[in-house]
Amino acid sequence: MQNNYTLMTDFYELTMAQSYFNSDQKNRMVYFDGFFRKLPFNNSYAIMGGVDNIIKYIKNLRFTEKDIEYLKSLNQFTDDFLDYLKNFKFNGTIKMIPDGTCVFPNEPLITVRANIIEAQIIETAVLAYLNACIKFTTSAKMITEAAKGKAVMEFGSRRADGPDASILASKCSIIGGCVGTSNVMAAKEYGIKVMGTIAHSFISSEQREYDAFMKYAKAYPNNAVFLVDTYDTLKSGIPNAIRVAKDFLVPNGYEFKGIRIDSGDLEYLSKQARIMLDEAGFKNTKICLSNGLNVDSINSLLEKNTPVDSFGIGDNISSPKERVGVVYKLVAIEENKKIIPKIKISGDPLKTVNPGYKKIYRIYDENNGVAIRDIITCHDEIFKNENIKELQQIIFDNGKLVYDDPLIYEKQDYCNYSFKTLPDSIKKNGNDKKYNVDLSNKLEETKKQLIKERKYNNGGIV
Repeated sequence: MQNNYTLMTDFYELTMAQSYFNSDQKNRMVYFDGFFRKLPFNNSYAIMGGVDNIIKYIKNLRFTEKDIEYLKSLNQFTDDFLDYLKNFKFNGTIKMIPDGTCVFPNEPLITVRANIIEAQIIETAVLAYLNACIKFTTSAKMITEAAKGKAVMEFGSRRADGPDASILASKCSIIGGCVGTSNVMAAKEYGIKVMGTIAHSFISSEQREYDAFMKYAKAYPNNAVFLVDTYDTLKSGIPNAIRVAKDFLVPNGYEFKGIRIDSGDLEYLSKQARIMLDEAGFKNTKICLSNGLNVDSINSLLEKNTPVDSFGIGDNISSPKERVGVVYKLVAIEENKKIIPKIKISGDPLKTVNPGYKKIYRIYDENNGVAIRDIITCHDEIFKNENIKELQQIIFDNGKLVYDDPLIYEKQDYCNYSFKTLPDSIKKNGNDKKYNVDLSNKLEETKKQLIKERKYNNGGIV
């Protein structure tokens, strides 16, 4: 993946930056929150993702000589502003909720305190990472929970919206509970277990299915998993896999690891496959199912007692038809060393922003450790109790990275912990139960007062 994404910003971020620069506001300190308004997938929770990508983005944030030359060629920016961009770097403070945390609507996933030019320029990339990673991580968590402890492998790279998205999806799938990925670059970059066997083309390239299986068995005898649905799963695929196991694997001391079924009636084929494998003496041979599986189809298979040991998931992790809708809104400015809350008002109450520089806390039941509710407060409100946890952590402090980003499987462990603390009613997909996210009394009053002020300024809502 490219390291420097500084120009991956909307053009209006730069034209606004030029305007701020012209009006001598480049040192004006502001606060932005990033949050979503509605849970994706008709679900009762979402899973945070993208912290590591935003860290890498901020660390590499700079305008190169070629970037400056390109911007100059647009004839939209003054030489003074372009000189300013030559030395541009992020000097602000960023707080974020860690990857793997269960999150809910209107919670500040990220809070940026920076001068107004820095805060604006990073908006586009920050939103792109949050929207993509939360979607991928949430989808993966929903699927791994539906699998009820059975292994889920991610191999949706070819279904993703380009190579960069495929790497993000592979990484996020691990946070969401997958055991490994087929994406070699993602595995290398993030230390993920890489997994995979053969495609239908490998089998059809040989005259006989048996010969293809034998070739693969000899090449990878310690990982003999055969794709059995190229021609006929029950009449050809499984019998040939069993023959190769008896002709080569067993006599040479190897184990017949498994079969994968990628088409047809997965429930019926799995049940028949299990019978055939058991009768042939391969009771420990595993069955993996794939082919466009999602939460509903996995639930259906397991409800019907389908004998499946693992799932291979592609496009429903790497390119689910869903959007998260994270937005990035100005919530406060600094004037004379005071933090002044700002609000955006909409005719739709859901789009009226919670103003001010804030904190967010999660409150747990002291008896069983289950999360009771979250509360969003003003920045100067302090809740101290062993059963209360502040969710945001400081990532960059005045431009310096101060956060020790966990390893990928540590994030997976944390995601499992965060999910386990949710009430049981929230863990179920597609229900109408809502987790409570409240505003503190002080923040609620601040919001009401700002709404009142704005409604009556200049004769109406502005």
